[in-house]
Amino acid sequence: MEDSFRDTYRQYLKDESRTVGYADSISFPKTEEEVSEDLKAHCGKGIPVTVQGARTGLTGGCVPFGGHILNTSGLDRFLGMEMAEDGSFLIRVQPAVPLSRLRSLLAEKSLPTDGWSEESLAVYEQFRMAPEQFFPPDPTESSAFLGGIAACNASGSRSYLYGPMRPYVMGLRLALTDGDILVLRRGECFAEGRSLSVTTVNGRTIQAQLPSYRMPSCKNASGYYAADDMDAIDLIVGSDGTLGVLTELTLKLIPKPKVIWAVSVFFKDEPMAIRFTEALRPEIKNAAAIEYFDGNALQILRNQKANNAAFSSLPVIPEGAGCCIYAELHCASEEEAGETLYRIGEVLTECGGSEADTWVARDDKDKNLLIFFRHAVPESTNMLIDIRRQSDPSITKLGSDMSVPDGKLAEIVRVYRKTTAEAGLDTATWGHIGNNHLHVNIIPANHEDYVKGKALFSRWAETVTSLGGAVSAEHGVGKIKRDFLKIMYGKEGLLEMAAVKAAFDPTLMLARGNLFPEEILDEAGKGVRA
Repeated sequence: MEDSFRDTYRQYLKDESRTVGYADSISFPKTEEEVSEDLKAHCGKGIPVTVQGARTGLTGGCVPFGGHILNTSGLDRFLGMEMAEDGSFLIRVQPAVPLSRLRSLLAEKSLPTDGWSEESLAVYEQFRMAPEQFFPPDPTESSAFLGGIAACNASGSRSYLYGPMRPYVMGLRLALTDGDILVLRRGECFAEGRSLSVTTVNGRTIQAQLPSYRMPSCKNASGYYAADDMDAIDLIVGSDGTLGVLTELTLKLIPKPKVIWAVSVFFKDEPMAIRFTEALRPEIKNAAAIEYFDGNALQILRNQKANNAAFSSLPVIPEGAGCCIYAELHCASEEEAGETLYRIGEVLTECGGSEADTWVARDDKDKNLLIFFRHAVPESTNMLIDIRRQSDPSITKLGSDMSVPDGKLAEIVRVYRKTTAEAGLDTATWGHIGNNHLHVNIIPANHEDYVKGKALFSRWAETVTSLGGAVSAEHGVGKIKRDFLKIMYGKEGLLEMAAVKAAFDPTLMLARGNLFPEEILDEAGKGVRA
């Protein structure tokens, strides 16, 4: 790649994982037709194409290693609305609409309607008269594009109640590497057992045998979704951009809860917090989020509050607090919220906690303060890493994204603590404890720590797999976690996935490096040529 290209487009060679790649060319299509032409022109000539949007991912999925970059940021229009049979509002968007923009426009009930059909405008008027609607998936990085959220089946804190992105995708348009378009609507095309057949706009039939593996019974964004008689749309969501390029999404909205309260409770130690979580889950049915912050994460926040003016508004963490559980309650009334809060207090007392060391947020000011507290943890950790990288640019933060089934939380946490202590590594842990899904963040001081941390992640992937868990729960796999995917599904599972990719992308040039090691794609390529 020429130095001039590298200098001009440097920002497009990396994502939030701090992985940096290289490329020969880049394009910014603004229409579906331009996306199709781009794919056909490059993939058809054997040139790898890396698809990227906001580049907020943590797995290197949008980082190119040669070939062409197809950046979707120009595909940012709102296309229309429709009403589902169940009365839900559906909104049609292009993939580069940021989550934050969708949220704010829904709250304002003011969507850009240029070019909308009369039918869409009629539904829009109903939307404006209806109770406020919202979009439940809640990734921490709200600047993420909706297409990227769909590509890795992201979820965020509210997945405890609402689940990940997948069930909210009601329709999509997918540009394929031969320039054709696949249009899917939820409920219209299903596999027969594990055999799937779909037909493109130009009449090409794609037949694929879905992987035979059984997916874990916990939060999961690891590889291709595969289940008997599944909806075809579920294969595309979470496929890490390896099957085609999303050019349009139809998303389901739901009414915003009338009352949203939040509560943070503090504990002296981690075992108490785990007992509280396991006791709380069967008791509380309206918790949208049950989040966790360990003692190291709290100490990072204490340091930020003391030394960084930007974090001076953080509330004072109770003295002696060793960890924190944050719960967000979505209720139909204040009476229901009050009853839920009372029950949380009872469970807290039963588990040895103190109501005195509890924060409750009922109004917007207090809720925003607790949201700031929650989001300040990963932001502060990234700032700490950036400081350490000044001494050793080779290091990055190492953040786990693994989940386990119910009943296995305490066991996997013991593994995390024992192995990181033995390796002498600094960590900060937070995440979605309600889903048995914690982000253990290793903060290396030098390259030696970085190497030890990466080795630990492979060990954890083996342990999580043995417990029936998932190596990626919400971030997708991309390039960084593809070795973990092999641990989870084995070589045979990867080959079955690669055969599905080859059915949709016979060139095997799209998103090369995501999900699959080169040797797996090479083997799949032999099958295509045969």
